[in-house]
Amino acid sequence: MAISDARCSLATTSFYRRFIKDLLGLSFSLLVFFALVSSFFHFFYVFSTSKLYNIDHQTPLRLDQLLKTHPQAVVRSVSLPQHENINQSLVLKEPVEILHQTTALDFDFQESKEEVSVSPSLSSNVNDDDHEVLGSIGNDEDVFHDRIMFMEEYMEMNKSLKIYVYPHKKDDPFANVLVPEKSEPGGNYASESYFKKSLFKSHFVTKDPSKADLFYLPFSIASLRNDKRVGVGGIQKFIKNYIFYISRTYPFWNRTGGADHFYVACHSVGRSAMEKAVQVKLNAIQVVCSSSYFLSGYVSHKDASIPQIWPRKGARPTRSPSLRKNLAFYAGAMNSRVRESLVETWGNDSEISIHRSRLKTPYSEALLGSKFCIHAKGFEVNTARIGDALYYGCVPIILADHYDLPYADVLNWKTFSLVLSTIDIPMLKKILQEINSHDYLKLQENVVRVQKHFQWNDLPVDYDTFYMIMYELWLRRSHARISLDY
Repeated sequence: MAISDARCSLATTSFYRRFIKDLLGLSFSLLVFFALVSSFFHFFYVFSTSKLYNIDHQTPLRLDQLLKTHPQAVVRSVSLPQHENINQSLVLKEPVEILHQTTALDFDFQESKEEVSVSPSLSSNVNDDDHEVLGSIGNDEDVFHDRIMFMEEYMEMNKSLKIYVYPHKKDDPFANVLVPEKSEPGGNYASESYFKKSLFKSHFVTKDPSKADLFYLPFSIASLRNDKRVGVGGIQKFIKNYIFYISRTYPFWNRTGGADHFYVACHSVGRSAMEKAVQVKLNAIQVVCSSSYFLSGYVSHKDASIPQIWPRKGARPTRSPSLRKNLAFYAGAMNSRVRESLVETWGNDSEISIHRSRLKTPYSEALLGSKFCIHAKGFEVNTARIGDALYYGCVPIILADHYDLPYADVLNWKTFSLVLSTIDIPMLKKILQEINSHDYLKLQENVVRVQKHFQWNDLPVDYDTFYMIMYELWLRRSHARISLDY
């Protein structure tokens, strides 16, 4: 009986094994079948929607001419010729393939020897003035995430962006806080004052609020801090009262909860200035120098980071990379663990010049004489050292975790700086020594290319700090408008 049961059990086991084996074989066959069918339909679609155009090698083809006949085309060239800029003057002398039709801006522009995608709007809708603007940016493709898209949107921003400034008279009790100052902005927090002065002189301001894309809250955090009537302890209350005033006097704040409003602050106390005006912190666009992901009140896709720039006049000093003898340089107060770690690790090194306090010798000479200049986090993630390094042609090393770098959604910081984690401090010299001369020269060349974006001017110039901030605001403007009678 026991033997019979055992045989029965073995037969049952053998049956299930064969059943599972057959089932797996059937499943695999079905998968192969469906894969072949899918590949067939994909091939059929590509074959039916793509066309190959043979172009005589001796007959140059301008991209704007090609786009007239195929206005929505994505163009691929097996071998691109040498060219000046990617604009209407570019000609192709190689065979090109027009792939599937697509809508404008459905693709990213990537410049390489294999492929170039052309935006129809750039080729067909740019006037002569725009060509002049395009040319002034030069061959800066390397430093942008997407130069073509930036240029298109920049030109549109420059033509159409309108900002309403809440009006205040010069005899207002807090005119020193709310209207542009008469004196020349200076010091570490000059960006606040420069922006306000530049905006008031610009074509972006409108007196008709119905035409405004954004509304500017013109208070200055740095001025409030220095006003004895307010001081650091009274800033939060002042902001709360100011928002209460504009929300009761004008209808614009209430219709969006402040989502189409913005303010500009470069002083570090600005990060806590909105604690009693929660709607400002949660809804308004905060354009700030202290732009840390670590701060609960800062939201990178809503708020914008701006550079902290010490204003300088006159011709920009230059020095050849071959004459920069120091490998790296840092000097500053010891007000963070990052800086203390930097000094403890490299304070006695012969190639990395590290100082635990400000220099008694000219700061500019140390920056001009160094290949890399270190920005190390202090009380805040931001300091003026990045702007200083760029101004003097020194490649910045950024040691500030959680720092939302200025223009990070426009400029590719990896092309003109080294962004390192603070845990990399012990490996700093090894990292720098592994950068060959070709790669360093490329970084330094790109530093020169981006200098114009980190420069304030008495009268704003295209692509300077003012215009770059305006572009950041353009990216964050509200796309929904509500018309109200008032």
